[in-house]
Amino acid sequence: MQTSVHIDSRFPAMGTTIFTVMSRLAAECSAVNLAQGFPDFQAEDALFDAMHRHLRAGRNQYAPMAGMPELRTAIAGKVAALYGAAYDSETEITVTAGATQAIFTAIAAFVRPGDEVIVFAPVYDSYVPAIETVGGKAVYAHLRFPDYAPDWDEVRALITPRTRMIVINSPHNPTGALLSAADLDALAGVVRGSDIVVLSDEVYEHILFDGEAHASLSGHLELAARSIVVSSFGKTYHITGWKIGYVVGPAALMAEFRKVHQFNVFTVHGPSQLAIADYMQDASRHLGLAAFYQEKRDAFRQLLAATPFELLPCRGTYFQLARYERMSELADRDFAEWLTREVGVAVIPVSVFQPDGRDDKVVRFCFAKREETLVAAAARLQRAFPGQS
Repeated sequence: MQTSVHIDSRFPAMGTTIFTVMSRLAAECSAVNLAQGFPDFQAEDALFDAMHRHLRAGRNQYAPMAGMPELRTAIAGKVAALYGAAYDSETEITVTAGATQAIFTAIAAFVRPGDEVIVFAPVYDSYVPAIETVGGKAVYAHLRFPDYAPDWDEVRALITPRTRMIVINSPHNPTGALLSAADLDALAGVVRGSDIVVLSDEVYEHILFDGEAHASLSGHLELAARSIVVSSFGKTYHITGWKIGYVVGPAALMAEFRKVHQFNVFTVHGPSQLAIADYMQDASRHLGLAAFYQEKRDAFRQLLAATPFELLPCRGTYFQLARYERMSELADRDFAEWLTREVGVAVIPVSVFQPDGRDDKVVRFCFAKREETLVAAAARLQRAFPGQS
């Protein structure tokens, strides 16, 4: 349908997210989709049984704006057990329609036109559009290649009177890097004495490898007092399509968050919340996630060892970065498209997460897949690059 309306786009440079682009291309080419970060396996039946039970019991009307009390209570218990943090379930926890909505809502609640928000590049692709939508300006700190560690002196130098927020992400998408307790202490030193709000994206909090412990801002007393911390049930329980996450933060910050939340979402699907509240009573279901995904990481890395890809460290998340410079001189986006069309394996080019398009010839694989999916992908890669390992 044609429109007679002249559209003066607010965001002329904003395109379609790379995840949609590569997943669509994967479908068109019948490629194995290791691009978008979603599992190709089911959650346990116990979660679906709980959902059905609450549906049949008639719990199908609006949930409270902040989330079902049962789920908020369960979240408070989990965060206290893991990080020693006491959040009030009534005033300091809000259930959200996934982590992306939580991040957008937090930015909209605190960032005013002209405010600056420090983000770390490579930066997950929803952060900057959210900042720009509310009239803020993204200011880029840089994670050092190839270990993707932050430079806190650089961050300190970026602080100005307009700095309103710092967004951090650990375990980090797309790189799999982690922030340490020392990093959190350094961040606390950077923001001390200021009114800067910290937004901490911790959706992969349970997926860390080799005995690493998650350094949550919830567990850092000084930072917790100025932070909104985001997590995701989709990532934790293999239900990304349910789009349910949550935020925790001090009551004063949460009151501001809810002012926006009530009008851009209001509430989240009630029976799903109740099902998750039941399901998470067994803590092994999130505590066992690290071992579950480490097995997949190790198996996938072993499969890729028979290819020329140079595997970068993966300390957390379910993403594996790999350099391909020994295999091709193509730019990473061209290489990702070629790999999808000609080899039949879809990946994500990491340059799309860089503000200047910096291209280190690195692509991202998602290994949150069944064993047969990973084996099939590896077989295609090995056939495409025989004898080059």
